[in-house]
Amino acid sequence: MPLEARSPVGSVAAASTQEATQSAISWGAIIGGAVASMAITLILIALGSGLGLSAASPWSGEGNTATTLGVATVIWLIIVQWFSSGVGGYMAGRLRTKWSSIHADESFFRDTAHGFLAWSLATLVTVGLLASAASSAIGTGVQAAASVGGGAAQGAAGAMSELTEGYDMDSLFRRAQPDANANAADASAEAGRIIANGVANGDVPEADRAYLAQLVSARAGISQADARSRVDATVTRAREAAEKAKTAVDEARKAAAKFSIYTALSMLIGAFVASAAAGWGGRLRDT
Repeated sequence: MPLEARSPVGSVAAASTQEATQSAISWGAIIGGAVASMAITLILIALGSGLGLSAASPWSGEGNTATTLGVATVIWLIIVQWFSSGVGGYMAGRLRTKWSSIHADESFFRDTAHGFLAWSLATLVTVGLLASAASSAIGTGVQAAASVGGGAAQGAAGAMSELTEGYDMDSLFRRAQPDANANAADASAEAGRIIANGVANGDVPEADRAYLAQLVSARAGISQADARSRVDATVTRAREAAEKAKTAVDEARKAAAKFSIYTALSMLIGAFVASAAAGWGGRLRDT
C-alpha cells in the first residue's frame, strides 16, 4: 500500500507509539521552579523579619501589640507561600518542553502536575534544611540540653516535694499562738508555703487563713481584723496571678493550634496556586 494511502488507524497507532517513548515529566523544569520558589521564599522571609523588627518597640505603649504582630506574621507567611508557589509553578509550566501530538487537556494536566511537583520539591527541601539545621544545633549541644532539661525537671519535682513537705512540717509543729519573736525570714517562708500550697490546691483553707492572720498580727503589731484583711488580699492576689499564668498558657496553646491550622491551609492553597500558575504558564508557552 502506498505511503499516502496509510489508514488513520495506523497514523494514530504510530503517534501513540511515538508518544509513549517520551517521559511525561520534565524534571529540569520542576527543579528550576522549585529553586525559584525557595529563593523567593528566603527573600520574602528576610524582608518580613526586617519589617517585623522595625514594627516592634521595647517601650510600653509604643509600636504594635503582640496580637497585631502575630496576625501580621500569619498574613505575611500566607503571602510568602502563595507568591513563591505561584512563581515556582509558573516557571515550571513555562519552561517545560512542549509536547506535540497530545490533546490540549492532557497538556494542561501535565502542566498543573509539574507545578504541584515543583511546589512539593520546594516544600520538602525547605523542611529538610530546617530540620537539618535544628538537628545540627541539637547535636552540638545535646549534652548541655539534656543536662539543663534534666536539671529543670528535677528542680520542678524537687520544688513541689519541698513545698508539700514544708507545708506538712509547718502544720505538724504549728503553735496555737504564733511566736512574735520568731525569726522574720522563717515567718515569711512559712507564710509563703501556706499560701503557695493553698493556691496550688484551689484555695487557702480557713484554718490556714486564721493562723496567717494571727501570725501577721503578732509580727506586724496590728489588730486581728486588719491582719485578716491583709491575708485575704494577699491570697486574692496570689490566686489572680495563678489564674493569669494559666490563662497565658492556654492562650499560647490556642495560638499555636491556630497557627498550625493556618499554616496547613496556606500550604494547601499554595499547592493549588502553584498548579494553577503552571497551567497558565504552559498555556502561554503553547500560544
